[in-house]
Amino acid sequence: EDWYAEAERNLRELQAKCDQVFICGLSMGGSLTLRLAEQHGSEISGIVLVNPAVHSERADRHLLPIVSRLLKSFPGVSNDIAKPGQDEVAYKRLPLKAASSLAQLWKIVKSDISKVNQPVLLFRSLQDHIVEASNAQWILDHISSTDKEEILLENSFHVATLDYDAELIEKVSADFIKRLINA
Repeated sequence: EDWYAEAERNLRELQAKCDQVFICGLSMGGSLTLRLAEQHGSEISGIVLVNPAVHSERADRHLLPIVSRLLKSFPGVSNDIAKPGQDEVAYKRLPLKAASSLAQLWKIVKSDISKVNQPVLLFRSLQDHIVEASNAQWILDHISSTDKEEILLENSFHVATLDYDAELIEKVSADFIKRLINA
């Protein structure tokens, strides 16, 4: 709830200053982006998703609600980047209550996914060691958007915005937004 409340607060702040708002999200940020799109409909002109997550295929995912009550954290997951020398600033530990909270967000997002009808640009890394490809396919299959496109990233891992395909993501995203401005 805290993550979403902060994202929604920022949306309101942008709406007070801008005629149109586009939202972009990477990974968990993609989950939050989808939720904002579900809740705010036509107030959002389009969304860009980079390796978005709405579920996990990990075998231990069902244990998270129990384990999160017994353990505070696991070693963090970060730096899934192909490009040498790049560093994703991330937590060293993953708080399990937060991970469990994210799984709850996924359930909510999935239950309302058909409400997403804004134009959608989705980037998916062919080699992502964090988020399975089935996430992107599920999203594209279940949103109501008629204007939707998937771009496959051949040279980047999960944190594609810091990887070899970062410039491609920036250019294609900017072109997508320019096309939709005042459309």
